[in-house]
Amino acid sequence: MKLADARLLSFDCYGTLIDWEFGIADTVGRLAAPHGVHPTEAEILSLFASHETHVQDANPTWTYPVILAETWRRMATSMGLPNPSHGADQCEVDAQTFASSVPDWPAFADSHEALLDLQRNCKLVILSNVDNKSFAGSNARLGVKFDAILTAQDIGSYKPDLHNFHVLLQHVRDMGIEPEQHLHVAQSLYHDHVPAQAVGLKTVWINRYGAKRAAASADGATSTTRAAGATPAAQPVTPHWEFPTLRAFADALLTD
Repeated sequence: MKLADARLLSFDCYGTLIDWEFGIADTVGRLAAPHGVHPTEAEILSLFASHETHVQDANPTWTYPVILAETWRRMATSMGLPNPSHGADQCEVDAQTFASSVPDWPAFADSHEALLDLQRNCKLVILSNVDNKSFAGSNARLGVKFDAILTAQDIGSYKPDLHNFHVLLQHVRDMGIEPEQHLHVAQSLYHDHVPAQAVGLKTVWINRYGAKRAAASADGATSTTRAAGATPAAQPVTPHWEFPTLRAFADALLTD
């Protein structure tokens, strides 16, 4: 398959189109600062990756704001912030602020224009781990009308559950697109590339954090933790294509 053969692109949103790492770190930093706690970005993202995954695994039918609120409670305990056992009222206020923060997370600078260019050749589908209301806020930042939007709220489970990708495949078939015309585009190896390839999809890795991870590792200070980011480690997987930005991917597809 060549990139130019694609007629439909399914996208992860957070980490691929929306800068969720900045959004998470910025929100947590602002909530922690009044309590005299100033975790590094790497510490925040490492805690988030650990707690959010456990909460999702245990509660696949919870909507994403509920997942985020519980994730905050666990992160707050880990960071020594007001938590369910100490300062419960303030903890709940902070938990709800964190839970409602998704629409404030910024889009990557190249997302809007690259998506519009890709839309000239391909249908665009979202497969996201958030709820419909949260994604609507993010979609307003992206400024693109997608051909289909599939959220964890609609599906009833969270990636990397294979069920999400089976739902995606059926929806794409219903849109009249053959499997060999469908590419899945994502940043997260854990949430997207491993399960997408498990159901037979070709995948495109938008490795936006590659340079950031390399720089974090190169400084030599707890490099493994600092390079981890907000996504858990994945099983070994090799994406079929890799690009540093969505813009680079769009340029390659449109000139292939």
